[in-house]
Amino acid sequence: MKNNNQGKTKTSAIALGGICLALTIVFVFAGSIVPGIELTLFAISSLFVAVMIMESGVRAGIILYVAAALLGFILVPNKLAMIPYVFFFGYYGILKYYIEKLPKGFMQVLIKLAFYAVVMCVGLLAFKELLLGSISLPDYPTAILIIAGIAMMLVYDYIYTLLINFYLKRIKNRGADNMKLS
Repeated sequence: MKNNNQGKTKTSAIALGGICLALTIVFVFAGSIVPGIELTLFAISSLFVAVMIMESGVRAGIILYVAAALLGFILVPNKLAMIPYVFFFGYYGILKYYIEKLPKGFMQVLIKLAFYAVVMCVGLLAFKELLLGSISLPDYPTAILIIAGIAMMLVYDYIYTLLINFYLKRIKNRGADNMKLS
């Protein structure tokens, strides 16, 4: 009987992985073609890695990220649009998982701030034209733009945490059929 349960668990993990992969690709694809809300769609696509981690473990989350990146480069017509997913949003759930395993909240925030600073520096200095596209920023100093970007990433992390908590409380613990919107 134990083998049957393990088979069911593996089958469930594979099925969930397929669903999460499909949803990730849908949001990444949409982010590559829908103007104005690209980053929002990439942010939503990043949540499915967190779902895989919660349901099947970190290894499954890593496999989902790699599969989504590879499949995205095959299916998404605008290959440059994959850069935000591959270099930040896709693996953020994995990174968040490991950072939040640290015992002290202060250390977690400090590491996240350092990571965000690196991402913003690389993003603004190396990929500014690609990430911003036709958006014209005033001639603010790069440091101000990096600080603003870090603040936005802290908001993103907070919303990401809220959505994970929603998933844990409303979907995972109750089951999707028992979900109430109250």
